Amino acid sequence: MFIGAHVSTRGGYLGAAKTALSIGANAFQYFPMNPRSLSTKLINQRDTSACAQFCREHGILSIGHAPYPLNPAADEAEREHMIMLLRNGLEITDACGSVGLVVHFGKYIGKDPLQGYKNIIQCLNSAAQGYEGSSLILLENQAGEGAQLGLTMEEMVQVRKLSETPDKIGFCMDTCHAFASGLWQGHNWLELETKGKQLDYFPHLKAVHLNDSVHPYGSRRDRHANIGAGYIGRENIQQMLSSSFLKQIPIVLETGSGSDGTHAQEIALVKSLVTST
Repeated sequence: MFIGAHVSTRGGYLGAAKTALSIGANAFQYFPMNPRSLSTKLINQRDTSACAQFCREHGILSIGHAPYPLNPAADEAEREHMIMLLRNGLEITDACGSVGLVVHFGKYIGKDPLQGYKNIIQCLNSAAQGYEGSSLILLENQAGEGAQLGLTMEEMVQVRKLSETPDKIGFCMDTCHAFASGLWQGHNWLELETKGKQLDYFPHLKAVHLNDSVHPYGSRRDRHANIGAGYIGRENIQQMLSSSFLKQIPIVLETGSGSDGTHAQEIALVKSLVTST
C-alpha cells in the first residue's frame, strides 16, 4: 500500500519527494503553490521533472493540495480567478507526476444551494477544458464546518457525473471529515463501502486523507487527531485499511508530527495496522 504524509516543499518538489522517502513513506502530499494565497505560480520544469523521475524510480505516489482559498462554488464574479488557480495547480501536479490535485468541494453563501452546485460544475468544466494532462481533479468531502455542501457521496458522484469531463475528476476521502459530517460512523466501514460501490463513488476514489477526529461523530468540526488518539479509533481505521479500494492509491496523514518532528513513527504505525489485518 502507498502510505505517507503531507510534507513541506521548502526544498522544492524534488525535496518533498526525498523527504517522504526519508521517513519511510511511499506516498506524500504537498502544496503546489502558496496554500494561503490566490496567486498562481510559474512552473519550474527542472524541479517538477526531477520530482516525477524520483517518484518513478522509488515507487512513490503523490498528490497536490490546492490552496485553501480556492472555492469552486464561488459565484461568477470570482470564477475566472478560481479557474485560473485550479488549472495552474493541475499543471504543476501533472508536471510532478502526481495522481491529482485535491480540491475542497467548495462553500456557497447564497440562499439557493443548487446554484452552489452549478457553480462547482461550471468551474470544473472550465478548468478541465483543453487540459490533456493525466493528473486528476480530486474532490474532497467536507466536515460541515461553515459549509453545507460536499458532505455526502451522492453530491460528489452527481457533480462528477454532470461535468463535461468526468474522466478528469476523481475523489479524495478525508476520514476525519467523513466522521465529523456524519457520512461514516467509524464502526460501519463495510456498510459505507457497499453504499459507495452502488453509487459509483469508490471506483473513482483516488486518494485518502487518513486522519482521526478530535471531536465525536457528527460534530461538524474539522479537527484532525493522530491515528488511534481520536474518536474514530485504531480498530475502525484498521478495518478501513483492509478495503480493496485503498490498495493502489496514496493514503496520506494530515496529523501532528511525532517527537522527531516527522511522521515516521505514525507511518510505521499505519503500516503495522495494514500488515496485521
